[in-house]
Amino acid sequence: MSEALATTVTPGPSLTRRLSGFLYSHPHLLLSVLLLPPLLWLGIIYVGSLLALLAQSFFSIDEFSGMIVHEFTFNTYRQLFSPANMDIVVRTASMAATVTIGAALIGFPIAYYMARYATGKTKAFMYLAVMLPLWSSYLVRVYAWKLILSKEGIIGWAFEQVGASWLLEMILALPVIGGASLSVSYIGMFLVFLYIWLPFMILPIQAALERVPPSLLDASSDLGARPVTTFRKVILPLAFPGIVAGSIFTFSLTLGDYIIPGIIGSSRLFIGQAVYLHQGVAGNIPLAAAFSVVPIVIMAIYLSVAKRLGAFNAL
Repeated sequence: MSEALATTVTPGPSLTRRLSGFLYSHPHLLLSVLLLPPLLWLGIIYVGSLLALLAQSFFSIDEFSGMIVHEFTFNTYRQLFSPANMDIVVRTASMAATVTIGAALIGFPIAYYMARYATGKTKAFMYLAVMLPLWSSYLVRVYAWKLILSKEGIIGWAFEQVGASWLLEMILALPVIGGASLSVSYIGMFLVFLYIWLPFMILPIQAALERVPPSLLDASSDLGARPVTTFRKVILPLAFPGIVAGSIFTFSLTLGDYIIPGIIGSSRLFIGQAVYLHQGVAGNIPLAAAFSVVPIVIMAIYLSVAKRLGAFNAL
């Protein structure tokens, strides 16, 4: 009797166990369930918004009413390729390329020291020094640089104290990149961009250099290679993926930024400012969308060139 009662009250497998057993026996279904939420987010929110942006760029603005004409046309892109708008594109791309090169030249030695020589507390301190600026407000850092670069700022004061005010004035007198002060010049804008995005260049290069086995450097030295040859033939090719990864960050972030050009530098527009003005002030959403497509196209070209150069082979 007791055995029969025990048999009747013994619970069967719970719903959770049955579900886990079913998913375990169907791994492809389990993978689909896990990937469905991020794929929906990526497909609808991210890719969907990009497609909507692309569609908007093929509309136009009625010059009389100022309303958007929802008809397929290339007039907006013809307007984008006007000399004034192309000047904005060239100016932005030139600044992004200059900042990327400058960040690579400054960031590589720092990353190399962190990866090859820094140990213990020194390495921790350098990580902290690189990351610390990212812990403060972006706007606070930009406005701080506005004060530093102003005519009464610490840089101007330092040049005056060492009797080199003439040198600063000569630099500011340079055509195109100069100005009344560093805070309203392309030189100052370059310095601020370089400061803001430099950590995004240092960390990928440092991560790439960390993966370089010391035995390769020892083998190169044993085979009679000079330090310059070892750097050119061994270190630089292995660090190249990290340099490309850092350049993707610095180049793309500079392309799309509109806050720094609005606070530092002259009144000449950059792509981010053009998008902001056409979207909000002018109400020309199709032209703003066309301007937004430009960084996407530039980065697609850049990534394809980097891939052909083998930058992603070691990733």
